[in-house]
Amino acid sequence: MRPRGALTRLSDAAQYAVLRGAFALTHSFGIEQNMRTASAVGRGYARMVRRHRLRAQHHIAQAMPELAPADVETLARRSIENMFQMFMVESVAVPRLLTPSSWTDRVRIAPQGAGLMHENVELLLSGRPMLMVTGHCGNWELLGFALALLGFDTVALARPLDNPWLDAWIRAVREARGLRILTKFGATAEVQRVVEAGGRVGFIADQNAGSDGLFVPFFGRLASSYKSIGLLAMRYELPVVTGIARRTGDSFRYELECVDVMRPSDWADAPDPLYYITARFNRAIEQSVRTRPEQYLWVHRRWKSRPQHEIEGTSMPERLRTKLRQLPWMTDAEMARLEQPFLPAEGDR
Repeated sequence: MRPRGALTRLSDAAQYAVLRGAFALTHSFGIEQNMRTASAVGRGYARMVRRHRLRAQHHIAQAMPELAPADVETLARRSIENMFQMFMVESVAVPRLLTPSSWTDRVRIAPQGAGLMHENVELLLSGRPMLMVTGHCGNWELLGFALALLGFDTVALARPLDNPWLDAWIRAVREARGLRILTKFGATAEVQRVVEAGGRVGFIADQNAGSDGLFVPFFGRLASSYKSIGLLAMRYELPVVTGIARRTGDSFRYELECVDVMRPSDWADAPDPLYYITARFNRAIEQSVRTRPEQYLWVHRRWKSRPQHEIEGTSMPERLRTKLRQLPWMTDAEMARLEQPFLPAEGDR
């Protein structure tokens, strides 16, 4: 990070003071009222900030072409409302309202994922290292927090905020119940030490990885995904668990679901294990998003980077086509969609 000048440091401090004051005022009211207020602020933001509203609509329309235009608009607005609920209320309220004695009042296990959740609990109780992934859906901060709250030592990777005052504050909130945060920059060696010591590492795994990432399917379009999760899983033979913490309605209540548990035996015979692992956890994240699409961060530029053949306007290389065909869940209809280029939103170009 570049050194910050005196004017920038002053601006950072002022921004921090204003936001802390705003949060203090907001959280003097009841949590359910705060959730409704944040939703209303999100609706106003969606109306006023055209760029983000149109980007969300564009992403939704390309990811779920079966939706009518009116449904796309509604879903985009609701996803922006969800974003404000997450950042204005939930990010600060979680450590205060979820305690070892009270968390069962607000968090439950989703019945549809009970079998996989049981498998996940067995992995947790085994004391062996594992990788846990989720996407920008629901309350992605809650999964690692809940595990730490229950006594399972967990390390999560997060991008540091540009404002050091805000970064220190939010980091303290995240670590209030035992979750340990590692910044993504230069964290490789520390993550390896955690794994070698038998620890658990959590990732928000639906971020754009740039031109050097692996391009795997995500909502019927190729999306760039980081290789690090798959490489760690292969090197240390670690299970990869995908989960989600969904909010139930607009209230401060959640259900946890384990969507997929991937073990080393699952990729042992894969022609390209790294591609298989990366594609499979992206598929699991997609499945979790489809259960609550209004809680996904559709303004997030997931498809910003494009594979070289799309940039050049040529057909998909045979090597990539073969990798996709070798995925056990691939269908002809899915392949046909993947052959179509993703058209970036105006702000993504």
